[in-house]
Amino acid sequence: MKFDLHTHHVRCGHANGTIEDYIIAGMEAGLQVIGISDHSPYFYHELDQPSPGIAMARSDFANYVEEVLRLKAKYEGKIEVLLGMESDFFPEHIESYRKAYAGVPFDYLIGSVHQVSGVSIFNRNRWKKLNEKQHVAEKKSYYELIRQSAQSGMFDILGHIDAMKGYYPAFSDIPAHEQVDETLKAIAESGVSIEINTSGSTKDVGGWYPSDDILERALHFGVNVTFGSDAHIPSRVGDEWELVRNRLKEIGFSQWVFYRQRKQVAVPL
Repeated sequence: MKFDLHTHHVRCGHANGTIEDYIIAGMEAGLQVIGISDHSPYFYHELDQPSPGIAMARSDFANYVEEVLRLKAKYEGKIEVLLGMESDFFPEHIESYRKAYAGVPFDYLIGSVHQVSGVSIFNRNRWKKLNEKQHVAEKKSYYELIRQSAQSGMFDILGHIDAMKGYYPAFSDIPAHEQVDETLKAIAESGVSIEINTSGSTKDVGGWYPSDDILERALHFGVNVTFGSDAHIPSRVGDEWELVRNRLKEIGFSQWVFYRQRKQVAVPL
C-alpha cells in the first residue's frame, strides 16, 4: 500500500495548488492513501493570521476541515483521503492548540518543531555567530523540544526530526548523540512515529529527514516510522517513496505505518 501523509496547499501561504490538486496528484502517483496536513494556524496569537506566508488564518481552520472532509467523501473508492494537520509545537502554548483540536475528526496530527529559541530552524544565519559550545546547546534544545512534543500526548507523528540541517548540513556533525538517543527513547515509549520526510531534497542538505544514522538508532529503540513527502507543489506527492521503502528494508525495518481515525495501521514494507 502506497501512502503519503504530509502535504500542504495554498492556504499556508507558501505552497502551490488546492487540496484537490494534491489528491489528483496522489492518484497519478499510484497512492492508495493521501493525507492532507497543512500548517496549523497560530492558535495562541491575538491576530487571526500573524504570519500569512507561513500558516493559515485561524478563521480559515474550520473551512480547511470542511474541505478535506468533503473531498474525502468525493474521492471515496478512488483514493482514501485522510484529515491531518502539521501542528507547530510550542510548549508554552500547547493548551491553545489542544483546545482548538478538541472534537475535530482528525485521522492524525503531525507535531513539528519549527522554532528553537524563537528562531526558525531553517534560518541559516542562526549559526554564524555561535561557537562550538553554543552549537551543541542549540542542538540539545532542539531535541529537548522534540522529546517534549512526543510526551505531550497530542501527536501521532513527529515531523522531520532533524530538519535543522536543511540549510546547515553541518548540523548533523554537531555532537549531541546522548540527547538524540534520549529523544528517540521517549518517542518509542510514547508510541508516536517519526516520518521519513523527503523534502530535504529541496534544501541545501539534499536527501531526506532524518539521516540514516538516526533511522538506525530509531530501529534499535523500537520507533515506528511513516512516510511524508512534505509536498508544497503537487508534483512532489509521493516523491522518492520507493527509494525510502527500499532503504528502510536495508536498515532492517519490516513495516511502516499510517493513521486512520487516530489509530495506527501497519503496512509491511
